[in-house]
Amino acid sequence: MTLPHRPRTPEITVTEAVERARSGDAVLLDVRETPEFTAGHAPEAVFLPLSALAAGADLPAEARGRPVLALCRSGNRSRQATEILNGRGIDTVNVAGGMRAWEQAGLPVRTAGGGPGQVV
Repeated sequence: MTLPHRPRTPEITVTEAVERARSGDAVLLDVRETPEFTAGHAPEAVFLPLSALAAGADLPAEARGRPVLALCRSGNRSRQATEILNGRGIDTVNVAGGMRAWEQAGLPVRTAGGGPGQVV
């Protein structure tokens, strides 16, 4: 039996993602769940959990009409979000390695209150 071919999910690095988000070229969308986002997220990120996205939720206003860079903890949930959004016709790429790679690259992580955060 031959398995059907699945196209590769488009990806970019955290370095490319932060450059695009800071330039305003695209919006960084964190798709982790609320406790994870609250504990520590990219300062540039807007928030919509994968669970809400999968249930049909619309993108936050800041992300509408713009290319989306999907981000999670390690890249798995954001890959799913990328597939969902691309299926809706929204230009979306997965941020490879997620917040783990973000943190390893020395990029800032903030809490919901704006202080230093941690990736959980």
